[in-house]
Amino acid sequence: MRISVFDIFKIGIGPSSSHTMGPWKAALAFVRGLAEAGRLEQVERVRVVLEGSLAKTGAGHGTPLAVQMGLSGAVIETIDAAAVPATLESIRRTGRMLLDGRHEIAFDPERDITLRASPPGAHPNTLELAAVLADGGEARERWVSVGGGFIAREGEEEAAETQRRFPFPIDRPDDLLRWCRETGSPIEAVVRRNEEALREPAAIDAGLDRIWQVMLESAYEGCHRGGILPGGLGVHRRAAAANARLLSGRSYADCEGWLEHVRAGPRDMGTVTDWVTTFALAVNEVNASFGRIVTAPTNGAAGVVPAVLLYHLCFGEGAAPHDPRRFLLVAGEVGSLFKKGATLSAAMGGCQAEIGVSSAMAAAGLTACGGGSPEQSLVAAEIAMEHHLGLTCDPVGGLVQIPCIERNAMGATKAIAASRMALQRDPAECRVSLEAVIRAMRETARDMSTRYKETAEGGLAIAVPLSAPEC
Repeated sequence: MRISVFDIFKIGIGPSSSHTMGPWKAALAFVRGLAEAGRLEQVERVRVVLEGSLAKTGAGHGTPLAVQMGLSGAVIETIDAAAVPATLESIRRTGRMLLDGRHEIAFDPERDITLRASPPGAHPNTLELAAVLADGGEARERWVSVGGGFIAREGEEEAAETQRRFPFPIDRPDDLLRWCRETGSPIEAVVRRNEEALREPAAIDAGLDRIWQVMLESAYEGCHRGGILPGGLGVHRRAAAANARLLSGRSYADCEGWLEHVRAGPRDMGTVTDWVTTFALAVNEVNASFGRIVTAPTNGAAGVVPAVLLYHLCFGEGAAPHDPRRFLLVAGEVGSLFKKGATLSAAMGGCQAEIGVSSAMAAAGLTACGGGSPEQSLVAAEIAMEHHLGLTCDPVGGLVQIPCIERNAMGATKAIAASRMALQRDPAECRVSLEAVIRAMRETARDMSTRYKETAEGGLAIAVPLSAPEC
């Protein structure tokens, strides 16, 4: 596969890339396909079946809501998140839906969205969409949400990105290092050359800047909004209180004023650690409340990369204005290596595929921005993932809240520690390669019980009573 940085980093809405973003995009692709075939106006009813992990934890992750938004023709990358509740309430109240925003049909979520176990051999994140037509016929498609917001028709999971042609094809970490050595270029330069095969340089910069802006806005929003998260667990937002304490009660009307004060504040270890934790919590509280975030590489792990990048910009030595672009190019390429060599799906590999990968991505980006060599950047990624191997996905109540939000803070702090260790090491002395840790992650995912793969059937999901007070 030839994966773009813009495939890894996607602007969307929480709470889950595999359970929200993927099904939303699949439903939208389904109705757009009907429209292109001239069959949209013939549709009398649409039936949706959610299978496997989508059936077991989809309700907590907003899968039924996401499918309705996709069928309605909403584009997740651009829709105003505040407009989503009104659309869903209209469907619930009237029992009617504007399919693709233009053809009205009867739609009752209780009747038309059903759940069932995965058939033998099926991907755990599969949904079936069927349109009943006026002539008595039926249009049916099965889609797979393969993690990180990537989708494919069933049976075509590996086909979507195979047609691209990059000047520096990269399938394994050694390929990336070889191109860096042959060209004498840092990782971000090699990755940028590949991106230029898909879009103009100005579009690359604009896209990276937009991704960073959304990340920054989600951190700012999370740091300035209190209350209780939706979903029924009674989880309190904590980032706003932490932000207020760290700012001694001061408030700022925009991101720039806020960050300037953070930069000018104390830099002792405790304060810096508190800020990193606050940044990560903030983004994932926005994600858990169906807010706008950037998949990095998933929604459940969306807070790690922005928290570490904010750490660099606020507290790093010699941070430069264009460092977010460098950071994102390096981090995105590391994310693509894990997708090619293992998985980004918690339903396939547990939380090591989400928080573990995001921590590895952030560690590599931070190392590059800190002056590290390509080899040191990949060492940092290896260290970060090595200490997330075997991490289970066991969401309490099927929600992206406990333990998911705190795990972003832990992933961010591990990424920073991994980067600092990598910058102090000679890569030639390292016994564990990134290739080896990707292989270990893949094998661990294969051996892991399905109870720990986003099914809410094991671990904390069953150890913590749903009525228990938050720790």
